[in-house]
Amino acid sequence: MTEPVSPPVPAPEGRVDGAALQLTGLSKRFGEKVAVADMSLTVPRGSFYGLVGPNGAGKTTTLSMATGLLKPDAGQALVHDVDVWRDPVTAKRMLGNLADGVKLFDRLTGEQLVTYNGLLFGLSHDEVATRTHDLLTLLDLTEAAGTMVVDYSAGMTKKIALACALVHAPQLLVLDEPFESVDPVSAANIQDILSGFVANGGTVIVSSHSMDLVQRMCDHVAIVSAGRLLVAGTVDEVRGAQSLQDRFVELVGGRRHTEGPEWLRRS
Repeated sequence: MTEPVSPPVPAPEGRVDGAALQLTGLSKRFGEKVAVADMSLTVPRGSFYGLVGPNGAGKTTTLSMATGLLKPDAGQALVHDVDVWRDPVTAKRMLGNLADGVKLFDRLTGEQLVTYNGLLFGLSHDEVATRTHDLLTLLDLTEAAGTMVVDYSAGMTKKIALACALVHAPQLLVLDEPFESVDPVSAANIQDILSGFVANGGTVIVSSHSMDLVQRMCDHVAIVSAGRLLVAGTVDEVRGAQSLQDRFVELVGGRRHTEGPEWLRRS
């Protein structure tokens, strides 16, 4: 007697094979303002993905919905095929998130804050201690390890938040403006860390206003404006024969070729 064959388990809605992050029809409205409208985006596994757009384009809102910080009005976000909103614990174990505007527990020292985040993810005390030491060294925060985060500069705060996102060794890093307020040496060190993370199988999606940085650092890019996706693909596909900055300005518009008002021009 043959055993009955179990029916195949259906793939999650919106699933794309090989996607580290799959957004399908994400939408969010604040009152009368549409912040994000029907955003669908695939971030391939092992990619270094840039998300760029003008101020108010919906980048932070999109990433907040993708990582479980802001509930969408519609749509779906999958992290390695796991629905962020149906199974948030499993999804967030695979995520490292540096979110814009989210307040840290800044009455802890830098070392305490990274340790606390590692323990939240179930790491042992010994493992957390080793990883915290490694991250503080990598990010040049060893001397500030015993200083309360409230007394950190903006750049140091950004770096300690990145350490918190990395401590549990996630599969996907989602970083909202990670280089903002960071000095050039620290920025170069962070780029090396992220490039090594991707080279060893991780995936990074980063939002940034720096077109030059994205063009040099990322292999994929998406341009968004007014809450909508304008174009996405590899950096070379998106920019074509232009620089990424020129392509961005062409798509987004709004550039004014002017020398400014007469009173600003000295004779």
